[in-house]
Amino acid sequence: MENTYNNTNQKEDKTIVDQAKEKIDEIKEEREEEKRTSVLSFDDYVIEKIAAIATREVPGVLALKGGMFSGITDVFASSTDTNTSGVSVQVDEKNVYVDLKAILEYGQSAPRIFSKVKETITHQVANMTGLNVIAVNMKVEDIMTRKEWEEKDKKNQN
Repeated sequence: MENTYNNTNQKEDKTIVDQAKEKIDEIKEEREEEKRTSVLSFDDYVIEKIAAIATREVPGVLALKGGMFSGITDVFASSTDTNTSGVSVQVDEKNVYVDLKAILEYGQSAPRIFSKVKETITHQVANMTGLNVIAVNMKVEDIMTRKEWEEKDKKNQN
């Protein structure tokens, strides 16, 4: 009797082991398929560029202002390249966080400009990349009249 019981248990154990091996093989196959899946990804620079262009489209934004090295890097940047100074992003799997440093036009409503900047960046990033903009932070570093800005810009070009 004892022998029959042990044989039955051994058969059940083999079945469980076989099932486990099959499950492991299935998981391995799924992982291999995941590795072969096509992936679309973006360099952070691309997201920064989209945000910079979108921000400059908003009336009342005169410029984006970079850090202390922005003037040096601007000299070496390609003339066809859109400047991304004043914009930094953090990107995870599906989300984007944007930080901006801007110069706004004197007499314009900063809250209205900020609202439009958030809306424009969120729309453009989602449309072009499929990523979600979770947060946009904008620090106003200066305000200038349009005339002051044009004079300063003219001096910088010479």
